[in-house]
Amino acid sequence: MSIVGIITIVVLAVTIAVPLSWAHTTVTVSPYDIEVGWGLEPPVVGVRNTFVFHVTEPGENPGVKTGIINAFHGMTATANYGGITKTLEIISDQRPGFYFSDVIPTKTGTVSVTLEGELNGVQVNVDVSIEDVESTALLDFPPLDISSDQNVRALEAAVTSMQSDIEQLRSGSDPVTDTTSYNFAVLGLSLGVAAVVLSVLALIRRPSKLTQ
Repeated sequence: MSIVGIITIVVLAVTIAVPLSWAHTTVTVSPYDIEVGWGLEPPVVGVRNTFVFHVTEPGENPGVKTGIINAFHGMTATANYGGITKTLEIISDQRPGFYFSDVIPTKTGTVSVTLEGELNGVQVNVDVSIEDVESTALLDFPPLDISSDQNVRALEAAVTSMQSDIEQLRSGSDPVTDTTSYNFAVLGLSLGVAAVVLSVLALIRRPSKLTQ
C-alpha cells in the first residue's frame, strides 16, 4: 500500500473516532438522557435556527443508546430569555429520538429551555442552559461601517436643533417683524433641514473603503 493510502486511512480513522464538537447540554432524568442545543452553532441574531433535542435511554449493549419516539407526547419545552417565555412547537425528526423547533433569535444573550411533564411515566422538570446568542458581528463581512451610526446621530442632532428654531419662530419667542419675514424664515430653516438630511444620507450610502 502506498504512503498516500496509509495517510488517507489514518485521517479517516481519526475523523470517525473524534466526533464533531457541539455545545449541547445533556441532562439525565433516569433512565433517560435529554440533550438540548442549537441546530446551527454559534447561534446568531437574525439567522434562522432550530432548538434541537435528542432523547435517549440505555440500549441492550453497553455504550449504545436507543432513541425515544413520542418523547414529547406528555412533555413540553419552553424557551426562556430574561422574563420572556415561549412554548415551543416540537417537530419529530425522521431519526428516532431526535426533535427540533424552528426559531429566529432576535436578541443576543443567554437562552434556556425548560422541559416539563412526563416522559414514559417519569416526571420531568428541568431547566437547560444552552449556548448564548451572538451578534452578527461574529459573521459580518465586510464589517459594518461604524461611521454610519455617527452620521445618523449627527443627522438627528441637526434636525432637532432646526425644529427647535422653527418652534421658537412660531411661538414668538424669537420675534419677526412681519408675516413675510416669518414665512421666509420658516422656509429657510426647512430648506436647511432638507439639505442636512440629504447630505448625511449621501454620507451613509457612500461605500466605505476597506483597509488594505
